[in-house]
Amino acid sequence: MKKFLLLVSLGLNGLFYAQESSTKEYSPPPGNASAGDSYGAGVSQKAEHTAISPRKLEKKLKKSGTIDHVAVKGTVTDVCDKKGCWITLQTEDNERFFVKMKDYAFFVPTALKGKKVVLEGKAESREISVDELKHYAEDAKKSPEEIEKISQPENEIRFLASGIKVVE
Repeated sequence: MKKFLLLVSLGLNGLFYAQESSTKEYSPPPGNASAGDSYGAGVSQKAEHTAISPRKLEKKLKKSGTIDHVAVKGTVTDVCDKKGCWITLQTEDNERFFVKMKDYAFFVPTALKGKKVVLEGKAESREISVDELKHYAEDAKKSPEEIEKISQPENEIRFLASGIKVVE
């Protein structure tokens, strides 16, 4: 009987935990994203001084397709409102490229929008599916009309950041 009660108790605990974790709401971490703030593994001093522009990154990617370790400096134009799990960085010609956090290991505050940052990580050029583009548009709280207009995959630069540092 004791074993039966113990099993029932453990089962109810598991159900409670599963429901609690499935209803948990996420939000980006708090913070002002002030100059000097770092997220993730941080950015090495060497990377800070050798960071290239998004335009130079684009040129390098045309030659190789993937760069395993690179630092890029740019302005954050958007941050995921749900968790702070992705950002977009503006290029010199007003294009944007997408940045995700390596291993989904860290998030950034929405206050990062408009700040100049240095990213350290891996970059690649790849095709993004319509479903994935729509998902990110939903995260960015685009209107249903804007989301519905997404009908073609896009080729774009993707960056997997191991660290981000606010420089301005």
